[in-house]
Amino acid sequence: MEQNFQYRGDLAKTGLPEVLFTIDRFQVPGVIEARKDNIAKRVYIREGCVIHATSNDLDDSLGSYLFHQGKLVESVYQATMRDRPKQNKRLGELLVERQILSPDEVYEGIRGHLEAIVWSLFYWKEGEVTFSIGEFRDPDMLRIQLPMRQVIFTGIKQAPSAKTMVGRLGSKETIFHPNYTLEDVVELSLPKDDYAVLQLVDGEKSLYEVCSEGPMSPSQSAKLMYAFRVLQLVRSEAPTPSQGNPTTPFS
Repeated sequence: MEQNFQYRGDLAKTGLPEVLFTIDRFQVPGVIEARKDNIAKRVYIREGCVIHATSNDLDDSLGSYLFHQGKLVESVYQATMRDRPKQNKRLGELLVERQILSPDEVYEGIRGHLEAIVWSLFYWKEGEVTFSIGEFRDPDMLRIQLPMRQVIFTGIKQAPSAKTMVGRLGSKETIFHPNYTLEDVVELSLPKDDYAVLQLVDGEKSLYEVCSEGPMSPSQSAKLMYAFRVLQLVRSEAPTPSQGNPTTPFS
């Protein structure tokens, strides 16, 4: 990788969605590396899209993913994982050769596996994030095309808890104003119920009222409001210290 600049951030201080949004604004290629304890995960970005992801966590392996998704029974999973290093072949190759999975099933499995690595980072409440700007050699594996804005939105929705996110929105009395266009919501493929929550933002209702009146649970609505705020589809009347600054996440 031809590295030009490198930035570092602390997930305990700045949420991953805010980091990703800033990276997307500048539309530069590069690699995000997140580290926590002995775990390191990398996300490769080009032209505003996530194109690949890797992890050194054994729980993030393709075999583990396929097993937990019910695509491989335990005996087949154990046998292929044992034989793979002996034959010096990728797991997908073995699965196709042994007619355990079809090529299209392997493709869908690899794609889902890469996406799962990306989504898993939204569960991290702490850890160091490094973004190395510059072109890189394409990882020698299947490439995906996940638009960054959809990555941010989906990752926030799938995160397990709304508590940390709500803390970044201000108080329950905070008033939000709409700040989006039709093109914005179409680009996100916003589902009906999600759009209904966004439409409640009118410059008069408080955060508490929006989350209480929506068609889903208050906690899920709160996660949506955080996603809308990070993506700048809504704006608050005045920033508060707890909100952070989504445009300058690195220090």
